[in-house]
Amino acid sequence: MDLNAHTARLREELLAAAALGDEKTQATAAALAAAVESSHRLVLLSALSELAAEISTELGDRTVHVRLDGTDVVADVRKNTSGDDAEPPTFEEMTGDISRVTLRLVEQLKSRAEEAAQQNGQSLNSWLSGAVTGALRDQMRGQKW
Repeated sequence: MDLNAHTARLREELLAAAALGDEKTQATAAALAAAVESSHRLVLLSALSELAAEISTELGDRTVHVRLDGTDVVADVRKNTSGDDAEPPTFEEMTGDISRVTLRLVEQLKSRAEEAAQQNGQSLNSWLSGAVTGALRDQMRGQKW
């Protein structure tokens, strides 16, 4: 599924709403539409991932996986193998070396993450690590590896 069609539709709807305003309003709307396009993709991918997790729970013997490939979302259904009978480790039981990751965010999203980290008395790195941990913990609930 190409996410460009969906992000373009959001952009068009924002610009159509801004058309009711003056030229400055229209220019601001166009700038905002361009600035949040990456965020739109992430929101759409997040919603599709939640849907895949719900479907996987209902399927039982199969799981639905969603991934981003450029601007396309790719979904595939995998049959659980018989070796999946063992309980997966909890997220807290996982250990290993710490790895460095480069994360690119739109400036607005980075600013909001920094604010959230500051409100929690954490560094941005610690806050992001906690956010990833929470997201993975939620995703692992009810799923087998």
